Amino acid sequence: MKDIIILGIETSCDETSASVVKNGRVVLSNVISSQIDLHQKYGGVVPEIASRKHVELIIPVVDDALKGAGINLDQVDGIGVTYGPGLVGALLVGVSAAKALAFTMDKPLIGVHHIEGHIAANYIEHIDLEPPFVCLIVSGGHSHIVYVEDYNKFEILGKTRDDAAGEAFDKVARTLGMGYPGGPLVDKAAKLGNPNKINFPRVYFEKGNLDFSFSGIKTAVLNYINIMDQKGESYRIEDVCASFQFAVVEVLINNLMTAVKLKKCNKVALAGGVAANSCLREALTDNAQKNNFSAYYPKPLFCTDNAAMIASSAYYQFINGYNSDLYLNAIPSLKIGSR
Repeated sequence: MKDIIILGIETSCDETSASVVKNGRVVLSNVISSQIDLHQKYGGVVPEIASRKHVELIIPVVDDALKGAGINLDQVDGIGVTYGPGLVGALLVGVSAAKALAFTMDKPLIGVHHIEGHIAANYIEHIDLEPPFVCLIVSGGHSHIVYVEDYNKFEILGKTRDDAAGEAFDKVARTLGMGYPGGPLVDKAAKLGNPNKINFPRVYFEKGNLDFSFSGIKTAVLNYINIMDQKGESYRIEDVCASFQFAVVEVLINNLMTAVKLKKCNKVALAGGVAANSCLREALTDNAQKNNFSAYYPKPLFCTDNAAMIASSAYYQFINGYNSDLYLNAIPSLKIGSR
């Protein structure tokens, strides 16, 4: 059987990435150019700055990915690109580059949903993983529980109604003066703190509803800090981080475990930037051992935005005939499972 080579392109936020992946599982190259240094002084991603940087980097990054894989565009079978959700200006850069390459080289174009890409990161890391399974996707922009019925068939079981988990981490870190991106900094500080020191609120909805809400806990942290400052009382940043993180992870895991029982599933995966969080990984591993199911999560490199996951997802669309035409456009609020 002929190997299928996919060139993936990812520009949904502040990473410019291109990757070459064979048969949806084997990464031949994965180039990521991060813009963290550009956005740090603003405490978050500035969309216009991100878009301009993508324009500057997209062609060199694609060239580096092809060189790293030791191939040229003639050997690529298809071009996968993130077309949503994300920042519209950033998405347009990647989509425009992918369409130009597909048209010029007469190659199939495959539009990929960013969240479906995050799910596919687990296929790269775990070559034995196949659907069906339940996946928790947690990042700066997304908090979803998805039942992956097949490679291209998804059912949303729960999602955030306000702030995503990663967004809450970033805002808490900013409030504490820790810097950006906040997730890794909070995780590091939490290791030195007491997770039971402060009882921050957990939000759950009516029985059977697996949606999330993290706006309240973000506000609770802000209020706690303000009250302590007004009283002139001291607090340890490490305790605030540990207590906040513990509360968020508890909600994520509890809803995830409910989803596992609902679907009677014995395979559970993590994906997205927050999937690199050590507390979340430990909690999933502990629950897997207690409840006799298999837990999967990508290495930290594939938790963050990257084009390898996009190429992997594109491969499974490609072999099932889900190609796009040259009218493909960026859709910043694209729904998962859209074709």
